[in-house]
Amino acid sequence: MALQLDVSRSNDVAVVRCRGRIVFGEESDDLRAVLLELLHDTKKIVLNLAWVAHIDSSGLGTLVSSFISARHRGAQIKFAGLSPVARQVLTTTHVEQLFEAYESTEEAVNSFHAEPRAATG
Repeated sequence: MALQLDVSRSNDVAVVRCRGRIVFGEESDDLRAVLLELLHDTKKIVLNLAWVAHIDSSGLGTLVSSFISARHRGAQIKFAGLSPVARQVLTTTHVEQLFEAYESTEEAVNSFHAEPRAATG
């Protein structure tokens, strides 16, 4: 199953819904291109991975390189709705530690607008 990417906006947050496989080839290339294009317009991106059926090492590389590109631009990418497959791959490889992950797209979008918590100590 090819990777389908649906991009929408929620205020100043870009939401990318991924459906299919994030794997070597056109799928990873397409995801990388969409994310880089969005980083020209916004500093807030949510990747909804609820319908991702498979992620290979190239797909992981795309996610990590996108995280690095976002950070260099002062932007942030967050995950929403991880599918069981995506959750297992990201947890096993420790890639989930790079990203904030939320149960739903709405929670991830709202997290960009949440008040920062005061440090206690």
